[in-house]
Amino acid sequence: MAALDQVTQPLRLAAGATLARAGDTRQYVYTLTDGALRLVRTLPDGRRQITGFVLPGDYVGLTETLRHRHDIEAIGESRACRTPLADMRRLRERYPQLERKLMQRTSMELAAAQDAGLLLARLQPSERLAHFLLRLGARGALSGHPTDVVMLPMGRGDIADHLGLTMETVSRTFTKLRQQALIALPQLHKVQILDLPGLQRLAGDIA
Repeated sequence: MAALDQVTQPLRLAAGATLARAGDTRQYVYTLTDGALRLVRTLPDGRRQITGFVLPGDYVGLTETLRHRHDIEAIGESRACRTPLADMRRLRERYPQLERKLMQRTSMELAAAQDAGLLLARLQPSERLAHFLLRLGARGALSGHPTDVVMLPMGRGDIADHLGLTMETVSRTFTKLRQQALIALPQLHKVQILDLPGLQRLAGDIA
């Protein structure tokens, strides 16, 4: 960690700031330390597709592609660290434990991308939202947050663009899950899971 700190530069990102754009040459590996980022693709018809969210502790840019495949945007005020690719490669060769950790992160990113593809193939909005909440809840639990509380740093519009739904459908589906006593909505950006087994059944086999 000390060697990594020596080649890492901290960054502050204002809400809405763009960290990198699709097509830019990949020069750094980024680590998010606070806030949240979204990975955005613009479809040929101009619509926006959010392929994933980056939360504290997540890395961006670990793949071996030469260019970024997404716009990387800050949802709110965020902090990140960036490490030049050449320095990261040297550290991965020097420290096998770092290489193992980064490989694990890359595998997690691949699994998340596969999950996103499955979500878009599902027909029921409630199934998509249930799986999304469970996935966020599991990531929060790994960081020491309560297992029955899901924090949503992103807005309903971002969730809609991630799940392939309209914002109105996302809002209605949140209300439906609340009426079914699966969740409570104490705050706009906070969800409390009231019936974990019920939410897992709704999410199906991919949860």
